[in-house]
Amino acid sequence: MTFIILVLAVWASFAFVWIVKPKDKKNIKLLLAFSGAFLLALTFFELLPEVYENQEPKTIAIFILAGILLQIFLEFFSKGAEHGHVHLDMKKNKFPLLLFVSLSIHALIEGVPIHGDSSILYGILIHKVPVAVILSIFLINSELKKSSVILFIAAFSLMTPIGNYLAQSTWMEAYASIFTALAIGVFLHVSTIILFESSQGHSFNLRKLLVIILGIGIAYFA
Repeated sequence: MTFIILVLAVWASFAFVWIVKPKDKKNIKLLLAFSGAFLLALTFFELLPEVYENQEPKTIAIFILAGILLQIFLEFFSKGAEHGHVHLDMKKNKFPLLLFVSLSIHALIEGVPIHGDSSILYGILIHKVPVAVILSIFLINSELKKSSVILFIAAFSLMTPIGNYLAQSTWMEAYASIFTALAIGVFLHVSTIILFESSQGHSFNLRKLLVIILGIGIAYFA
């Protein structure tokens, strides 16, 4: 069921863009701000207490920091697609392999901390939808062949479920805390970047502030 939900979230976002062709990105940015706040709060409420339980604090901290550095490295190739920004030049009809690889690694890591029908699953879904919408807008408006766009979305939609499947395999059980710490680092970087970017120019925006507070509040009671 988790597998199906994660795949459908990406395809539903893509279908929405394909059919509706949204022009106004303000509401998408609000959803992105909500997702950043929700994911950040869940990381503090759920993942951090879990990963530090009965583990060496400094070891866990090293892998959290490694996750942050990994995400920074991935963004050299994805140009910020993980937090809703795609700044690639797609004038040539060429499959964006580096974008695909970096997003795939990010999506694989996202699947690691998901355990069944948990609040983390909903956090990942809420984060994935606005990112998939913005990515779909970029791909559809690019000069890529439609077949390449479909291939990109199809493969991308499978990455988080595959990451979740691998995390639950027997050979990875001994390293569960390490990979979860790595995922925490990725989430911390992505969610904080989303929140920082939600206040461009450091101008006060009441709607975004309320959306962020709402995201934290819902995560607390999730």
